[in-house]
Amino acid sequence: MENKKVVVTGGMGFIGSHLTEKLLEDNKVTVIDNESTGKIENIKHLLDHKNLTVIKGSIVDLNLTEIFKDKDYVFHLAAIPSVPRSVKDPFSSNSSNVTGTLNVLIAARDTGVKKVIFSSSSSVYGDTPTLPKREDMPINPMSPYAITKATGEMYCRVFQDLYGLPTVSLRYFNVFGPRQDPNSQYAAVIPKFITAILNDESPVIYGDGEQSRDFTFVQNVVDANILSCESDQTGVFNIACGRRITINELVNNINEILNKEIKPEYVSTRPGDIKHSLADISRAKGIGYTPKNEFKEELLGTMSWFKEV
Repeated sequence: MENKKVVVTGGMGFIGSHLTEKLLEDNKVTVIDNESTGKIENIKHLLDHKNLTVIKGSIVDLNLTEIFKDKDYVFHLAAIPSVPRSVKDPFSSNSSNVTGTLNVLIAARDTGVKKVIFSSSSSVYGDTPTLPKREDMPINPMSPYAITKATGEMYCRVFQDLYGLPTVSLRYFNVFGPRQDPNSQYAAVIPKFITAILNDESPVIYGDGEQSRDFTFVQNVVDANILSCESDQTGVFNIACGRRITINELVNNINEILNKEIKPEYVSTRPGDIKHSLADISRAKGIGYTPKNEFKEELLGTMSWFKEV
């Protein structure tokens, strides 16, 4: 993908900043971010790039129609991205993730954007027992966050069917990598565990630790966004690696890499959490998605970044 004008909502975020960095190699990129969860530090090394425009503001409030004029594609990542946070404050999640997504789709429709790539989540599947998860399975969202992502997917489908706006919804499975924030109380498990064990503190596991996740390195997600934009296919795609790693195994891997033996602390499970997550990624392979599948190597690269910050 090259010589395009693209928008990345949430472009200062963990995933958005990696996508912005990759797109800037050959395209003009406009980043929209209100810094509620994203950080300007994530793209500080890009700020002098001649092809980058940064707009600070919320997709709920900005005049997106003006921003989207003459743009080819929109990568929509802006969201409040936490299940526990949505359980505590469902209204804010709905405002950002549903109203914000609707604003993006309306502006994209009205300005002739060629395709919208929506960042969805594996949380839409809920705790259905069938593994692996396939895109044609019934969804069963168990948290306000999951409901907002399911709603975003349905809005994407309706805007394609009613208005002819091509859309793709990418269901991410437990993304991790450099720049992921370990300090928020709602932080994802890998950065929290890395930080804890680096500091010789016990990582906190909710439940027995035998719950499993299909952890997905952030560069795989970047590739999936660009591939789905270049493809003529639309609809929903699982973005993962098709592998299961338990939370106990994760702790063991981090300890092994750091040559430590820090024991985890086990506490009660959290509302909205699911037991197992595993993706069928055969549909995504149809658009050329071939994830690199070296978990320990990816974990090592992530930990190296955390050691330096």
